[in-house]
Amino acid sequence: MESGNTIYYKSDDTDWISCFNSTRTYPLHTHATHVTIGYLMEGMVSVLCNGEARLCRKGESYYILPDTPHALAPVNDMPYSMISICLPADNMQDGADNEMSYTKKLKQMILDAPENSVSVADMARQISVSPYHMIRQFKAACGLTPHQFLIQCRVRKAQKLLEDGKSVVEAAYATGFCDQSHFDRCFYKIVRLTPSGYKRSVKRLA
Repeated sequence: MESGNTIYYKSDDTDWISCFNSTRTYPLHTHATHVTIGYLMEGMVSVLCNGEARLCRKGESYYILPDTPHALAPVNDMPYSMISICLPADNMQDGADNEMSYTKKLKQMILDAPENSVSVADMARQISVSPYHMIRQFKAACGLTPHQFLIQCRVRKAQKLLEDGKSVVEAAYATGFCDQSHFDRCFYKIVRLTPSGYKRSVKRLA
């Protein structure tokens, strides 16, 4: 069973996440608009980034660019303590070729309104490519499939709503989750806290 104390410190443009004596694992995910820097204070973690795993030990750090798929896990289930900083990043892939422009458009559509359902099939039909090709190109550019990215963006938006004082039910409804249990499962899978647990863990910074 995962354990440890996690606190989220929030400011207008930067997040700090402190994990103390944690054994939480974080499955494959991305940060669409942020650069992430992690620093190990105690213990050791395995960081999987772009399919390559590396060990990060006490006193070491790691650096993750936007849209880079990565995962994190304790080594031998031993607890670790670390701090992560998420910094906003400018668009680092501007001026892409025509084939990739639709992936940027789809990404922005999802970022702007993740609560809306996006039909990859309809969008692929509009630009005369196969849905499979579109999904493959989107994953190459953004690190996740459109559906994975949509769920992740819904959870990220739900986090912000909970930070602003919305209830768990309000956050679930506003982000397109019609089923509360589905919302709880998706939220926990990405954040590794329940929505109510996350709400209690957030501290606002001036």
